Amino acid sequence: MNQLVQLPSATFNPAAGLLLNDHFQVAYVTNDLSRARDALQKRYGITDFRHLEAKLPDDGEIELELAWAGGIMIELISARGPRTEFYNDRLPSQEFAIRHHHLGYFIHNQTDWDALQETIRRGAWNVVVENRIERFMRWCYVDAPELGHYLEYIFPDPQGVSFFEAIPRS
Repeated sequence: MNQLVQLPSATFNPAAGLLLNDHFQVAYVTNDLSRARDALQKRYGITDFRHLEAKLPDDGEIELELAWAGGIMIELISARGPRTEFYNDRLPSQEFAIRHHHLGYFIHNQTDWDALQETIRRGAWNVVVENRIERFMRWCYVDAPELGHYLEYIFPDPQGVSFFEAIPRS
């Protein structure tokens, strides 16, 4: 018998809890971006990635590889230089590794962003990174120590939406 599970309708309530948002991404950190990308292509079937590079504060650098795998975005992150411990603290120093870093959640509107911020404040959650690029997106990372990873919340502006829609699909 071949039946598909009927998934429940998606409902989001950032005022009720951090995990009750629109989960769209699984992110990994690595100390060898090329090797990690190759592993995801050859072993896990991701056919194409979008590569990005950026400068971080204090002369750090970050490289990303992004790809949609079904309805989930896969993000590979490699950071080096000063103040990149946030990305590298789970990686071994000597051997190649890919480690889970965070789950990503979309926030759909200002009301939900405000509700999320209130949930974070009320719960005394530790926000480890918060940033905004005007006319692109705002985001924050919350430490989820019981889960062993971070939770990232992204509220994209129209240009940010276009960016995510242009990521390659496998």
